[in-house]
Amino acid sequence: MSILKKLFTAVRGGAREVGESIVDANGIRIFEQEIADAQNALQKAKKSLTEVMAKEMQTKRKISALNDSIAEHEAYAGQALEKGNEALALEIAEKIGDFETEKAEHDQVLAGFSNHIVALKQQVKDAEKSIKENQRQLTMVKTTESVQKATMAVNSTLNTNESSMTNARQSLERIKQRQQDRQDQLGAAKQLEAATNGDDLKAKLAEAGIGEQNQKSSDILARIKAKQAQ
Repeated sequence: MSILKKLFTAVRGGAREVGESIVDANGIRIFEQEIADAQNALQKAKKSLTEVMAKEMQTKRKISALNDSIAEHEAYAGQALEKGNEALALEIAEKIGDFETEKAEHDQVLAGFSNHIVALKQQVKDAEKSIKENQRQLTMVKTTESVQKATMAVNSTLNTNESSMTNARQSLERIKQRQQDRQDQLGAAKQLEAATNGDDLKAKLAEAGIGEQNQKSSDILARIKAKQAQ
């Protein structure tokens, strides 16, 4: 029984690790969806707030109407007293009492609405602030994720032997080597041609001052002068 329990615990641990890896792999997407869910909830809260505010306005209008009725009936009671009709004035006073009782009830309801509205407005304000902060954080983590992925891709490209950058460098080295080989071949062919024509030997004799030499300009001028002197 103990072994089965441990196996079950191991399976649960493995499932938890798999679940955590899935969450980590989709962290940004999950965070983005959570922000969207919060925005939807905020819109519903705002709608509820407007409904409560509308009821508050209705209650205020009802209280205002009751105040008008009370003032109006107080005037009626005063007129009845002026005419000496105290029984009518008492009846009117009872009606005024009903108005005041109803007004007190609405005053209590209005106070509840007002307090509730204050609390809801603060909650909406806090929620909006939290959502904006999460949106800023989302932008930051998205940017960081993009930069890190780009950096990893660049590093992978530069450091992998089979990468395109490595292949490009190898191609460049082969081109340079091929051009150097061609240049060496041209130089060797030129040397071979000079040796075949005897130009190479003539150049060496001339450099050593052996064999036919080209007359210098001074020698030619001296010969011309000698002819003129005859």
